[in-house]
Amino acid sequence: MTDQESATDRGASARIVGDFLQRRREQISQRWADEALFRTVFTVSRDEAVEAAGALVEALAVVAATGRIEDVRAPGFFGVREQLARMAASRARAGSSPGHIAEEVAALRPSVSELLAADLAKADGEAAGPHLVTLTVLLGTLRLVVMETALSAGEDIIERQRLQLLEVATPVIKLWDGIVAVPLIGTLDSARSQVVMESLLEAVVAQQARFAILDITGVPTVDSLVAQHLMKTVAAARLMGAECIVSGIRPAIAQTIVHLGIDLGSVVTRATLADALAHALHRLGVVIVDRAATGGGPR
Repeated sequence: MTDQESATDRGASARIVGDFLQRRREQISQRWADEALFRTVFTVSRDEAVEAAGALVEALAVVAATGRIEDVRAPGFFGVREQLARMAASRARAGSSPGHIAEEVAALRPSVSELLAADLAKADGEAAGPHLVTLTVLLGTLRLVVMETALSAGEDIIERQRLQLLEVATPVIKLWDGIVAVPLIGTLDSARSQVVMESLLEAVVAQQARFAILDITGVPTVDSLVAQHLMKTVAAARLMGAECIVSGIRPAIAQTIVHLGIDLGSVVTRATLADALAHALHRLGVVIVDRAATGGGPR
């Protein structure tokens, strides 16, 4: 048999499998709805599992009809990639690894192979072997597509968690009416600095703050990149109508800034967060009275 004849036979077999999938779509959907891949995702309504399984069978039928049963980029898969991504993400959140999800996809084959063999047995002289091989290849390609979407979904989850950790690590605190502060702890990089800037500017608008304090007491080192990020944040706050105060500059950091030749002359700086708050309160005209020193009078 020549390569051309072999390709022709594969194409004919793929079309037969595609016709079978279209014809038996409802039965396959009912069977797949009870498999772990669908049952563990669509826990509320079995009808939703059947509908999702039906969409997947329809996609496989389209791929088979084109003959591109080994192509993970076949157009037939486009319509279900989003659904597969949601399913993979759901399984990933439940603790399933991509390998485990791939095993659940592999578990879909026996039920549909059984139906195909039964269908072909009714056809006079129709050999089931080649078509079962075609179906196996098609479902193997589906397995690759699901693994690809599972890995992508896992990366998306990790990225969202990373951003959430950045937001948690850079809280904006309201210290007084018109005064907000961001206590920074740990290393500042470009991504975190961007989160700091966005969070601070949002707080300035939401709180109608006139003063924003950046406290770097917990920042271990300051280099030219960190200083550049701080200057950008200060400039952005000014554009929003807030005066930015940098506090927590320890002696070692002060020496580093001088050594690097970084000019913070236009930035208001204070040694501690308390000093920065006192400066902002003074600028707001707020007077703090020590009750102990004044015999417990009103503040």
